[in-house]
Amino acid sequence: MSVAPKSQILKLAEMVSYQEGSVVSRQITKTDAGNVTLFAFDEGQELSEHTAPYDALLHLLEGQAEIHISVQPYELSAGEAIILPANAPHAVKARTKFKMLLTMIRS
Repeated sequence: MSVAPKSQILKLAEMVSYQEGSVVSRQITKTDAGNVTLFAFDEGQELSEHTAPYDALLHLLEGQAEIHISVQPYELSAGEAIILPANAPHAVKARTKFKMLLTMIRS
């Protein structure tokens, strides 16, 4: 998987495409300190509940999603973001097609 070129303007929403019935991801950058990944979810697609050992910032670029953190649901729309706390169970479901940028910072 190739990462995005450095020192260039990135049009994030254009860097990942929707695929029918799928969740598509593209890693933008990865270092020992963390990684940044773009996702495109087709309507109704989801990531089942899981945990991560680090905090992550989830930022919606397009569409609407339902995010569950420790069973609490949150409705997000384009332009909104939420922090997923380290070790907290979370899940993601597409209310509509949506694209998100996920930034994970390792401590």
